[in-house]
Amino acid sequence: MKARVHVMLKNGVLDPQGEAVRHALGSLGFDGVEGVRQGKVIELDLADGTSEDTVKDMCEKLLANTVIESYTIELN
Repeated sequence: MKARVHVMLKNGVLDPQGEAVRHALGSLGFDGVEGVRQGKVIELDLADGTSEDTVKDMCEKLLANTVIESYTIELN
């Protein structure tokens, strides 16, 4: 079984990496980009029967800093 966890900074939290990407895109001539938020995707190979609650615990304890980040989980 696979899980994909998408982690993004919460709205209102400054995203310096996203701002650097936005600036770089503008420098390359992509003028229509008004904002960029950068995040991360974590793919997990899990044993069959691993519950979504277990993946949520992983996120809460290690994979995401829940003070400033939000996350979503996809199970396949």
